[in-house]
Amino acid sequence: MSRYRVSVHIVPRKGLLDPQGKAVSDALHALGFNAVTDTRIGRYIVLDMAADSAAAAEVLVREMCDKLLANPVTEDYQIASSVTV
Repeated sequence: MSRYRVSVHIVPRKGLLDPQGKAVSDALHALGFNAVTDTRIGRYIVLDMAADSAAAAEVLVREMCDKLLANPVTEDYQIASSVTV
């Protein structure tokens, strides 16, 4: 088994209210950053784990996201490429 570091980005689904994102977007506009059209606030999770391959690590992380880390009704997630550590 090899050790992998896998990153997961979790954000609210498009179309759902994101009060934190709205507040940050409004604040950015108030500071003159009018180029910002949308802001989504989410979570960034880094997992160190053991797996037989990078593909196996990704499968395990996808299961973790589906069962615990992300709410499938209100959130989307992206898994970054795993890195051997």
